[in-house]
Amino acid sequence: MIEKMKMVHVVASVSEKKQMLNGLRDLGLMHLVEKKNADRDTIERFSLLSKTILTLKDYLPKKAEPYTKILTDEEFQSVYSDVLKAINKKVEVIQTRSDAVAEIERISPWGDFSPKDISELKSFGYDLHFYRFGKKDFENAVKAEDIKLVRLGTVDKQITAAVFGKLPPEIQATEFALPKKSIEELKEVIQTCNSEEDKCDEILKNASLYEKSFQQQLLKLQNEEEYSSANETASNDTDLVWISGYIPEVDIPKFKEAAEKSNWAWAVQDVDDEDSNVPTKVRYNKVSRLIKPVFDILGVLPGYHEQDISLWFFLFFILFFAMIIGDGGYGLLLLIGTIIISVKSKKKSDVVFLLYVLSIATIVWGAVTGTWFGMEQAMDIPFLKALVIPSFANYPEYFGVAATAQQNTIIKFSFSIGAIQMALGSILSIKKKLPEKDLSWIASAGWALAVIAMYLLSLFLVIGEPIDIVPVAAMVGIAFVLVLLFGGMSPDKTFKQGLLAGVANAFTVFLDTISCFGNVMSYIRLFAVGMAGLAIAQSFNELAAGFTGPLIILGFMVLFIGHLLNLIMCFLSVVVHGVRLNVLEFSGQVGLEWTGIPYEPFEKKDKIKK
Repeated sequence: MIEKMKMVHVVASVSEKKQMLNGLRDLGLMHLVEKKNADRDTIERFSLLSKTILTLKDYLPKKAEPYTKILTDEEFQSVYSDVLKAINKKVEVIQTRSDAVAEIERISPWGDFSPKDISELKSFGYDLHFYRFGKKDFENAVKAEDIKLVRLGTVDKQITAAVFGKLPPEIQATEFALPKKSIEELKEVIQTCNSEEDKCDEILKNASLYEKSFQQQLLKLQNEEEYSSANETASNDTDLVWISGYIPEVDIPKFKEAAEKSNWAWAVQDVDDEDSNVPTKVRYNKVSRLIKPVFDILGVLPGYHEQDISLWFFLFFILFFAMIIGDGGYGLLLLIGTIIISVKSKKKSDVVFLLYVLSIATIVWGAVTGTWFGMEQAMDIPFLKALVIPSFANYPEYFGVAATAQQNTIIKFSFSIGAIQMALGSILSIKKKLPEKDLSWIASAGWALAVIAMYLLSLFLVIGEPIDIVPVAAMVGIAFVLVLLFGGMSPDKTFKQGLLAGVANAFTVFLDTISCFGNVMSYIRLFAVGMAGLAIAQSFNELAAGFTGPLIILGFMVLFIGHLLNLIMCFLSVVVHGVRLNVLEFSGQVGLEWTGIPYEPFEKKDKIKK
């Protein structure tokens, strides 16, 4: 369930601002209404340290164990200072080396010469300039009486010459800019840069082993940034300072106790129904909390004024996962992998328990459909055959069931799941609206009726189920009228206003009614994706069976790679299809938009926020 929140205002004297903020942070209950940015210096230090840690990850030696010792603040600052110097030095060295390489490439066609010798000639009055000419321009320069030059070799297939003084503008030629260093000297620069870079790399490699110390310091800076943000957020006048935030209703007694001890002035009030900034804190039970890792991965959270459907999401997700993976053999692999993870981690996290549930559900679905690594030969094993429900069997011929009948059964089962889930969504919507005296619950009832009608229509059109179409059409018509008349109702509107708002959306309601049919039909993907996975597994099995004799090893490789790819694609299908049915179709019927703001109280964090 979504925990009820209260708006809390805390007031203290200006002189006690620091004590107030420290107390609220230690309490760790208040989600600030508004959070201003931390001071610039703190943000910059946090950003720099974050970037430094990312840089050091590239230098962590392979198979090296990071140091377990945690550096003191003074020790860390010494290491951190050396790291920053090494990073900046390396950037400088790389740039210097790059410039030297580019300079060598530029001057090497002119040969290896000493720029110092040319500078000495200039000191004796020989102002030499070096040019590249086109053939015609060179001939014009030779003919000119006031130009003194010495022809040199060709550079890039162009004539070159040393000219005493600068050429007049009428002679078109490209002057060669003399380098400050010779090629030999530039090579020495490159060698020095390589040596300096190695020293920098050594410092960074050694520092990367202090990974835990860097993470600890980053956590400290993160908490400092959070505190700075709260400090900037708190408002004040000449005498008083105050700050506001949300606290779960169940924690109000704890807040009052802390406020009394700290002599804060405070006020508690209900949150406004129109307040869109109220954070969401979901209280999971022992079952529904297993779906939290999925919510965290997807980044979805119901809004404070929305419903918590985590339990229903979890139950349907298990079924969708099992049907899409669809193979008991894959479920066994997932179960074995989960057991290995569980043994190695030595603790039972929600993710591990979720994997146990999903793997067992997949094994059960594979058992009732007779699917084990896509092998038809599995049905020759009496025990595995006995587990199969004949009408669900992927190898129906072993049970005297026609292939068409078996497919129609799975399709009907998929549509039934869709109708149940979407109708449940409408019921949950009604449940939420009734206590609020929101007449739009009648529109939700209309949607439930529309779902049932569209379910019957889907069975009629897809598998030819004998259904009287007249009552179905009547159900659709009644549902349309209910949604049209009551879809615009809300507690803050009069009956007439709600009626006019609903009628004004007539075209939208018409399109949504058609969309409802598409939503029910979309559950056929549970059948289609499961069958696609089976077909791919069978194809790799047949391909591998073609390798005999000495090539049997190649056959095993084909089996391994093929089933691995198929399993990966099945997992991707769960994300694309299984999650979509919950997040879009089901949530749409509930009226859930996943607009939640995570409840993040002002507190001293014990781990880095991602």
